Amino acid sequence: MANQIKKPIKVRKGEASRLIDQRIRDLGGWRGETLARMRALILEADPEITEECKWIKPTNPSGVPVWSHAGIVCTGEAYTKVVKLTFARGARIPDPSRLFNSSLEGNTRRAIDIHEGEKVDAGAFTRLVKAAVVQNSPPAKKR
Repeated sequence: MANQIKKPIKVRKGEASRLIDQRIRDLGGWRGETLARMRALILEADPEITEECKWIKPTNPSGVPVWSHAGIVCTGEAYTKVVKLTFARGARIPDPSRLFNSSLEGNTRRAIDIHEGEKVDAGAFTRLVKAAVVQNSPPAKKR
């Protein structure tokens, strides 16, 4: 049955961080360094953020690195010419530093494409991550 829906592979707590470590090592070079740097900034911005690996499949055995806090904050993917950080609710996040440079046409997500040799402003990126966490937080209850 070619159209069977396959159940997602569950990753145990802590295993996702090891898979992301391995992904960074496997990438190596500028892509591995860039993903490692951005990961460190994400974890620094919100120490309560959870690392996950989603969309694991035979063609992508380590899955996609995902950082979550009350929902997906962002994903990190590496392509041949770019490291892409996609913010799940990026369209709702203020971006005064104009870090978002990809997936700008949609109503929901926004992404940052980082090419070889490019540096992302660490302070602006950290503020973006914090704003994404706030965006995921439930609204404050009215009294």
